[in-house]
Amino acid sequence: MHKVGSVGNLNNSTRPRKEKRLTYVLNDADDTKHCASINCLAVLKSAASDGSDYLFTGSRDGKLKRWALAVDAATCSATFESHSDWVNDAVLVGDSTLVSCSSDTTLKTWNALSTGTCTRTLCQHSDYVTCLAAAEKNSNIVASGGLGGEVFIWDIEAALASATKCNEAMDDDTSNFVNSSGNSLPMTSLRTIGSSNSISMQAQTEVYIPVTAKGHKESVYALAMNEGGTLLVSGGTEKVVRVWDPRSGSKTMKLKGHTDNIRALLLDSTGRFCLSGSSDSMLRLWDLGQQRCVHSYAVHTDSVWALASNSTFSHVYSGGRDSSLYLTDLHTRESVLLSTGEQPILQLALHDDSIWVASTDSSVHRWPAEACNPQKIFERGNSFIAGNLSYSRARVSLEGSTPVPEYKQPILTIPGIPAIVQHEVLNNKRHVLTKDTSGSVKLWEITKGIAIEDYGKVPFDKKKEELFEMVSIPAWFTVDTRLGSLSVHLDTPQCFAAEMYSQELNIVDKPEDDKINLARETLKGLLAHWLRKQKQRMGTPASANGELLSENDIGTRSLSHSRIEVDGSSENDTMVYPPFEFSIVSPPSIITEGTHGGLWRKKITDLDGTEDGKDIPWWCVDCVSSNRLPPRENSKCSFYLYPCEGSNVQIHTQGKLSAPRILKIQKVINYVIEKLVLDKPLDSVNADGSFPPGIAGSQLQHQTVGDGSFRSGVRPWQKVRPSIEILCNNQILSPEMSLATVRAYIWKRTDDLALHYRVIHGR
Repeated sequence: MHKVGSVGNLNNSTRPRKEKRLTYVLNDADDTKHCASINCLAVLKSAASDGSDYLFTGSRDGKLKRWALAVDAATCSATFESHSDWVNDAVLVGDSTLVSCSSDTTLKTWNALSTGTCTRTLCQHSDYVTCLAAAEKNSNIVASGGLGGEVFIWDIEAALASATKCNEAMDDDTSNFVNSSGNSLPMTSLRTIGSSNSISMQAQTEVYIPVTAKGHKESVYALAMNEGGTLLVSGGTEKVVRVWDPRSGSKTMKLKGHTDNIRALLLDSTGRFCLSGSSDSMLRLWDLGQQRCVHSYAVHTDSVWALASNSTFSHVYSGGRDSSLYLTDLHTRESVLLSTGEQPILQLALHDDSIWVASTDSSVHRWPAEACNPQKIFERGNSFIAGNLSYSRARVSLEGSTPVPEYKQPILTIPGIPAIVQHEVLNNKRHVLTKDTSGSVKLWEITKGIAIEDYGKVPFDKKKEELFEMVSIPAWFTVDTRLGSLSVHLDTPQCFAAEMYSQELNIVDKPEDDKINLARETLKGLLAHWLRKQKQRMGTPASANGELLSENDIGTRSLSHSRIEVDGSSENDTMVYPPFEFSIVSPPSIITEGTHGGLWRKKITDLDGTEDGKDIPWWCVDCVSSNRLPPRENSKCSFYLYPCEGSNVQIHTQGKLSAPRILKIQKVINYVIEKLVLDKPLDSVNADGSFPPGIAGSQLQHQTVGDGSFRSGVRPWQKVRPSIEILCNNQILSPEMSLATVRAYIWKRTDDLALHYRVIHGR
């Protein structure tokens, strides 16, 4: 996960604060499907006999989805989007509360029956939160564990009530948090992020602190809790099962036996028996009363990652890295292979007489399970006796042969979108070539957030070679595919390094020589909806330069951004040009950091105008609302201009020239022509159309080569225009090349560029 900016109180720090990053995630046109591995499943049974059951799925794409289930269909009825990284686990508590955890280090609570409303974000973990456990009968209690070795026990109702009281107190008496100048003071003990994803704060007296179960020294991967919430078990990389009293966080015992990481845990309803699955491929049944392992089951050939049991805890369903789903009778030790697949199994969830299976692809499958009477499956034969030694797999009845799956096809499949696993940023720095898990290759335009070409299943490297362009544009963004889709990261000031001419972008509403800053125009496209909403909320038109912030906000911001520069060339330019118009059908999602370090995520069309510089990075607000860009590295390119060897035509340049990096060679040609032709009347031209030596440039006035100086005009006495070639390293340059391209691909040196010119003929 990308840590965005810095998180801590820097009021007393002398270190310069790293500016916050803005990330936008490109979404597929079909946003009803997941585009990465499914990490978690939860089933909500309808209380009404004619009501619909729901399946909740959480994915590495950072989203949760709710599926309305019918006999032979599943329809996505809501998407829950607020996590900024993988969703690792989810549990249902109470009547309609969904709790999720993520690699963004947070837990989030949701109204499970809403259209995707996040009701609270809980921040306590210091690292990825990997697992959750809930007490079915004590519906307020949820435990969370993570890579930091931390285990917390939450009273969800108390946590939400505490946050509500804090917000009400802040509304009643905000004067407690304002200084004499009227600017808000930073508050301490941040614990929550509101449902609008704007940062909420709590005074120390109102902070809800969960119970801490201290003892793990390493990562926690699995948790389980009994129905009453009086017993908690945990496991992870320490290879032991720890048992806790969740009411106090105290340890009661430690169980040893596994030889590798513990990845899955189950408790029976009474809390007497615990079942564990491990990366050592073993299942172990523990009697907590006797504090020992009473049975071991060698069923799988690789790591066990998921477990589910029937209501009586007599049979267990297990899946893992070997992509196989097994049913095991815990008393007789008989096992049956129910199904096999192509992807490792990550999670299981029983639903009536069937079982939902999530794997490392983006689809979910529903298989027959006979969960109400598992013995039916064993009556068909094909079972084997599970051994008790790792990988032994003693199958007396099958004489060591490979088991035959009981079921060939799932009852129902909820398809997903193949995850992007490979990408390449092309030289034009606007297009990204991708390949997904199905082998399909696509071309994305990141300034519009859409796939513009689908090449199908073609060789990725060959297509990359076909799309190669000899063009040099500074890297102004970075990309990763951690979420199964393209995440584009913008960091200031380097994101403002890339410019192009409007003509190159086919923008017809601007002069062809106007320079377009790619990051600025992209931000305008991303935040266009937000800008409109903010204007509507303010109820007054923006000022001439688009400024929408209060006087106090500007004053506070300028203290730390005193070097901000106004982009005068586009001061009144708020129009979003076609190359930067983002789709409203499949809008990208923004991920960034609030004032106090809390990450948030929203679709750009869900921004409501309440977000400001505390939620959206100041440099983005300044750029879009006020046309201010931060100081950037020098975008000029220095070069020398010499006549070719043996040429009888020369111009005087009086040393080094300087021009924008994006300047085209055609303008260098125009410059040479101006000095050769326009400085002298044409009666000095020889009869063959050539120019005598020393005719032009004897009184060169401008050593800085800019856009304007290259616009050639026609004097009344001009009758012959020479044809000029520009060379570098004895290679003739295309007029469409930029100076930056010549330096990168032709000159290939760090010292100042050297160009040569020669006259071909007159015309």
